[in-house]
Amino acid sequence: MGSAVELTANNGRSARLILDATAKLLRTRGYQATTLRDIADAVGIKAGSIYHHFSGKDEIVEAVLTEGVRVVDKAVRTALAALPDDATAEARLQAAITAHLTALLEHGDYTSASIKAFATVPAPVRERSLPARREYEAIWRELVAQLEAENILPKDAPPAALRLMLLGAMNQTPDWYQPGRLSVAELAAAFSAIVTSGRASTA
Repeated sequence: MGSAVELTANNGRSARLILDATAKLLRTRGYQATTLRDIADAVGIKAGSIYHHFSGKDEIVEAVLTEGVRVVDKAVRTALAALPDDATAEARLQAAITAHLTALLEHGDYTSASIKAFATVPAPVRERSLPARREYEAIWRELVAQLEAENILPKDAPPAALRLMLLGAMNQTPDWYQPGRLSVAELAAAFSAIVTSGRASTA
């Protein structure tokens, strides 16, 4: 199966509307409570028309999950690539956090659907969406390894635990974030401070 972007290019505007509707339904209802009829009703088409674009519900869901990850992956890679070669590990961390949060909050349906529905989709769908997730997680493993190399991580804190804590905390922000209370930049600075507070002594 191709990515959501490829499917949209191949099948046109209707496929994009189907994906958009599915992302919103997965975000609000979850996988089990989302049916093809629900998706069709949200788009304003007959359920049978969906088969002109996708083989069924699971192909649509897989496309949504994959795009949700790739949106954030692209944003973070772009932000890191824009930094100077001599950027510190801490600067790279904050740039990555800012990009992750911005993508998460600006593309909330896809990213939230990808986060919330992942554990409940059928195993084959989950397995096929894993490569994109693993590629993205590799970015954060490298970032945390750089922090550890520069003695920026808290003393005795397992790097893997910090990475999972940070990703988990960021991924929950769409559930509670309200624009106007904190800017994304301020929120990113707060997350970065949590990770680097209590850093190991360099003495």
